[in-house]
Amino acid sequence: MSAVIQENYNDLALSDLVVCAQSGDRLAMDELYVRFHRHVLTIAFKRLGNWDEAQELCQDVFVQAFRKLDQLQVGDAFPGWLRQIAVRMSINRTARRNRPSSVDHEILEATIASDQEPSADAIRGEEQQHVRQGLERLGELDRETLVAFYLDGQSLVEMSHRFAAPVGTIKRRLHTARKRLAKECDFLISA
Repeated sequence: MSAVIQENYNDLALSDLVVCAQSGDRLAMDELYVRFHRHVLTIAFKRLGNWDEAQELCQDVFVQAFRKLDQLQVGDAFPGWLRQIAVRMSINRTARRNRPSSVDHEILEATIASDQEPSADAIRGEEQQHVRQGLERLGELDRETLVAFYLDGQSLVEMSHRFAAPVGTIKRRLHTARKRLAKECDFLISA
C-alpha cells in the first residue's frame, strides 16, 4: 500500500496526507508544503509587507508546523492550524523587528515624554502594580493560565497542549482566572 500512496500523494485526502506526514513520511510533508506554501506566503507577505521576509517566514512556519505536527489531532484541521501558526509567527516577527534591542524597556519608559497628564501616568502605573500584585496572589494554575495567554501570547490550542486539557477547559480557566484576578485587584485597590 505504501508504494501506491507514494505515487498518488497529490490524490490523497488531506487527513490521510497528514497522517502519513505525522508518521515521518517526507514525501507527504513535501506534498503538504506544495499544497499550502502559497497560502502561508500570502499571509506572511500581508503581515510583513516584505517579500524576502515573507519567504523566510514561510520556511520557518513549515519547519515549526512539521515539528509540532504530532500535536494536530484532526488532519482536516491542518489548513486552519497552519494559518494560525503563520499568523502568530508573523506577529512575533513584526513585534521583534519594531522593538529597539539596545534600550532597556524600563529606561525607555522612564525617559519618554508622555502626551498624557502626569496623573494619568501615575494612575496607569498604579493599576499595573495592582495587576502584578493580584497575579502574585492568585493560585499557580490561574497565574500560569493568564501569563501563558496574555504575556506569552499562546493560542488556546497551544495552551491546550501545554496544560494537557481540552480547549473548552482552557477557555473556562481563562474566564475564571480573569474573574479571580479582578477580585484580587479590587481588594488591593480598596485596601
